[in-house]
Amino acid sequence: MIGAGRQADNGTAARPVVAGDERMQNASARGGDLGVTNEGRAKPMADPVLRSGIFLAPFHPTEDDPTLAIRRDLELVEWLDRLGYEEAWIGEHHSAGFEIISSPELFIAAAAERTKRIKLGTGVVSLPYHNPLMTANRIIQLDHMTMGRVMFGAGPGLLTSDAMMLGIEPMKQRDRMSEALDVILRLFRGETVTETTEWYTLKDAKLHLLPYTRPHPEVCVASTVTPSGGRAAGKHDLGMLCVAATQPDGFDTLSVNWRVAQEIAAEHGRTMDPARLRLVGPMHIAETREEALRNARFGFYKWFDYFQRINPARFASLPKGDPLDVLVGAGAVVCGTPEDAIKQIDRLYGKQGQFGAFLQLAHNWAAWEATKKSYELYARYVVPHFRKANLHRAQSLEWTTAHNQELMALSQAAAQAMFAKHQAERAEKEKAKGKAAE
Repeated sequence: MIGAGRQADNGTAARPVVAGDERMQNASARGGDLGVTNEGRAKPMADPVLRSGIFLAPFHPTEDDPTLAIRRDLELVEWLDRLGYEEAWIGEHHSAGFEIISSPELFIAAAAERTKRIKLGTGVVSLPYHNPLMTANRIIQLDHMTMGRVMFGAGPGLLTSDAMMLGIEPMKQRDRMSEALDVILRLFRGETVTETTEWYTLKDAKLHLLPYTRPHPEVCVASTVTPSGGRAAGKHDLGMLCVAATQPDGFDTLSVNWRVAQEIAAEHGRTMDPARLRLVGPMHIAETREEALRNARFGFYKWFDYFQRINPARFASLPKGDPLDVLVGAGAVVCGTPEDAIKQIDRLYGKQGQFGAFLQLAHNWAAWEATKKSYELYARYVVPHFRKANLHRAQSLEWTTAHNQELMALSQAAAQAMFAKHQAERAEKEKAKGKAAE
C-alpha cells in the first residue's frame, strides 16, 4: 500500500539506499553520528556541514600581465560568490614574482564591494612583518567595511626571501608571530596594551574602533608541518588553516597537528571545534579526466617550476616521470572529474576526521574559461554530495519508481472515471433535450 513503507528489523521504517547514503554511512563508521572523532575522543558539538572556498596565494607566471592577473583574481572571487562558495582566503607575499598580492587587506576591500555573501579572509597576514597595533586596526576597519564578512588569518610568513628583505631572521619568525598574535587578540578584546619587545613598542595601545563582529572576527592560524600552528590554535581557541593538507608531509601530519591543538586546548579548559578546521588542496576538474589533464597542461608546469625554484625540497622525492601524472597518482593533487574530487575529500576525512571547510588552492593551471568551469562543476556536483542536498530528491525518485505501477493504475483509473463522467453527463443532456422536444 502506498505510504505504508517497509519495516526494518528494528521496527523503524526502512528506506532504500540511494545516492548520498554511502557518505552518511561512512560518517557513521568514522564515529561522526556518535559524537566522537576518528581517534575516539568526545567532540564538543555535532559534525560540521562542509563549507567550500579557495586559498588564493595567488600564482601568476612572470610573463603574465600583473594588472590583468589581479583583475582576474577579483573576477574569480565574484564568480565564486555567484556559485555559492562560502570563503576566499587571500595571501601576502613580497618576493619571488609569482604570488603578487602584497596586501590581502587591500584586495579584500576591493573584493567586498564586488560580492554579496562570500566571506573574505587574510590567508595569511605575516605577523612578524607588521606592528601588531597596525594589523589589528586594519582588520577591524575591514570588519566594518565588509559588515562582518572578514576573517583574520595569521602566520609567521612563508617565503624566507620576504623575511630576509626585512632583515628578519627566519629563526625568529614563529616566536614573533606568537608575540604579535597575543597582542592582537588582547586588542580585539578591548584591552589596553603596554609592551616592549625587540621588534615593537606599544604604549597604552588601544583600538579606538570596536569590532563590527562580536566579540571580534574569526581568527585562524596557518598550519603546515610544524606544530606551531596547532599550538597557537589550542592556546588561543583559534581556527586552523592547513595549507598543505594534500602534500605528502602535510597529509602525514594532519591528525598530529590537530591532536597538538586539542591537547593544548584541553590544558586551557577548552575543546577544539572541527568546524573551524580548514584543509587546502589543489584541484582542477572537468567533465572527463582526459579533458582535465589537457586543461591543466596549459599552466601546471610553470606552477611546478615555481616551487622547484623557491623550495626544491618540496618535490625532491618525486619519482621520475611527468610531474602532473606523478602528483595525481600520489594523491597530492586532483586533476580529473567531480568524482575524483569527492574521493580526495573522503580521503581527507579518513585521515583527519571531521573538518569544517575544504579550500581549493587557486593555481591557474588552466585557461580562464576552463578554470571557471572547474569551480562550477565543483559547486554543481561536489558540494551537494557532501551537503546531502539531493538526498531527499533521490529518495523521492526511488519511492516513485518503486510504486510506479500502482501510481499509473491510479492515474489511469482517474482518467477513465473522467471519461465515464463526461459521457454520462452528455448522455443525460441528450436525454433531457429529447424529452423537451416531445
